[in-house]
Amino acid sequence: MRSTPETPPDIYHPADGLSYLFLDFNAYFASVEQHDHPKLRGRPVIVTPLKSEYTGAIAASYEAKVFGIKRGTKVRDARVLCPDIAVMPARHDRYVAMHKILMQEIERHLPPVKIYSIDEAAYRLSRSERKPAPAIETARRIKRALADNVGPALRASIGLAATTLLAKLAAERVKPDGLTVLELDDLPGRLADMPLTDIPGVGAGVAARLARAGVTDFTELWNLQPKHARAIWGSVMGERFWYGLHGYDTADEPTKKSMIGHSRVLTKDHEPPDRARIVARALLLKAASRLRHYEMHAGGLSVSLRLRPEGRWEARRRFIHSQDSFRFLKSLDEMWADYLEYRQADNGATRIGGVTVYLHGLAKPEDMAMQQGDLFASAASEQSNDKRARLWRAVDRMNADQDAKFRKLSGAGLSAPHRKQIGLASQSGLDLNYLGAKIAFARVPDEAEFLY
Repeated sequence: MRSTPETPPDIYHPADGLSYLFLDFNAYFASVEQHDHPKLRGRPVIVTPLKSEYTGAIAASYEAKVFGIKRGTKVRDARVLCPDIAVMPARHDRYVAMHKILMQEIERHLPPVKIYSIDEAAYRLSRSERKPAPAIETARRIKRALADNVGPALRASIGLAATTLLAKLAAERVKPDGLTVLELDDLPGRLADMPLTDIPGVGAGVAARLARAGVTDFTELWNLQPKHARAIWGSVMGERFWYGLHGYDTADEPTKKSMIGHSRVLTKDHEPPDRARIVARALLLKAASRLRHYEMHAGGLSVSLRLRPEGRWEARRRFIHSQDSFRFLKSLDEMWADYLEYRQADNGATRIGGVTVYLHGLAKPEDMAMQQGDLFASAASEQSNDKRARLWRAVDRMNADQDAKFRKLSGAGLSAPHRKQIGLASQSGLDLNYLGAKIAFARVPDEAEFLY
């Protein structure tokens, strides 16, 4: 039975029956590949970030998982486990486009509450659908619609519960293609076997704090009081979590974009510093185009290099808020020179296995108007900064136009290497596999992010 605090705050309201449907697409990236390539249906498939035998899978179909292949499995190891494995390089723009098709189909049946990621979303059931029988019928209707109107390869597990948190936990119970009803009277017993770290909001750090408080399983977590949960989490998020777990509706708080970045695992050809630098510059130029797309300015840049056989090198620079890619590249080159000095001091023994770049200190123009400028920056310098930013915005628009033309022609067999992009001569020759936005599992990029 639901535990009730003495005086719940006004912002938390007891849910009315099965208020939410949570939908989790199974092995989404691999399923899209099977949808687009019918010969792959029923076959083991993995999706990789780039074409390399040394990279790891970022997604595995359920047919591949039977062989012990999972996210992170190296391609060469996957081939040993399953010689028939199909290895598909990721197509993040396609996954976003298919995500939108799927969401449009579901929204014909239910209003969305929140899109949590590329493969997860919550929807609100009407008052007439909040009993188990009508809720189950709605879920089955959505499953049929997805199979008939989009494609049978794109299976989803669905959870029905009083809150979005409980509905997500229900969706996790049966995969693939599951349908689970989780009523409050079923708790805590129905989830007693669920590891704490499988629960959204309970990461490794929170799990360690829970353990120190004597909470090591779901039942003990359930029996906490909200103020105790708040103390363990160290913020109001613990209290919000408690109410969501016990069937109280909690409004999601808006998030503010704090950084824009890209990363890549490098193939052996790109491990030398001169080749890795070209990749880092390409990632930074991509991040800068996204920055301008969001109409934001960056006040800093961070670079992180994953070294082989082990180790990491990191650096950070701050500068006047800008949209100017030339300014960003100058900071990157300064940091790269620092890395080369570090490398020389270490006798050059390390190779660069991965590159990450982040633009941070983000601000909208209206926010910048409230900030004091650099007292040592001349008016001419600031005018030059604005002029170069306008130049880069024009480049973004031309590349977007070129990409739109490419998309129209691609149906006629035009392949990706023929896509013409305006860029720096120093970046020519870089494999397009290193370019393009990637999908973080907690973020769905705008389609426009793939146009630059």
